[in-house]
Amino acid sequence: MKGLTTHVSKTLIPGSRLACADNSGASEFMIIHIVGKGGRKGRLSAAGIGDIVVASVKKGTPQYLKKPVKVVIIRQKAPIRRPNGMRVKFEDNAGVMIDDSHLPIGTEIKGAMAREVAEKFVKVAGIASRLV
Repeated sequence: MKGLTTHVSKTLIPGSRLACADNSGASEFMIIHIVGKGGRKGRLSAAGIGDIVVASVKKGTPQYLKKPVKVVIIRQKAPIRRPNGMRVKFEDNAGVMIDDSHLPIGTEIKGAMAREVAEKFVKVAGIASRLV
């Protein structure tokens, strides 16, 4: 998997809440663990746009409630810096549920999605309504 072409500020830590942007049945996540991020003793690892996290479903249908799921972050409130100097930020923190082979569980994404996510997750970008 290739890296992102932009500088993404990592601001989402374990315990952060995310809105669910797809129609999988969940409506709110809480981050439990950031996949692939090591850390240092006493320091929380952080995630940003395009990172995969393990999250617990806090609101949604009973089939997903209180169960850990993999989520890819598609929007964050903190600004990200693109190579042309433009900064992009969204009005909420949001994620999309994926399976172990990085395919989306839902069939459509509500709202906009960052273009940086489309570089890493092509199938997730295929069900998005808008790319920013």
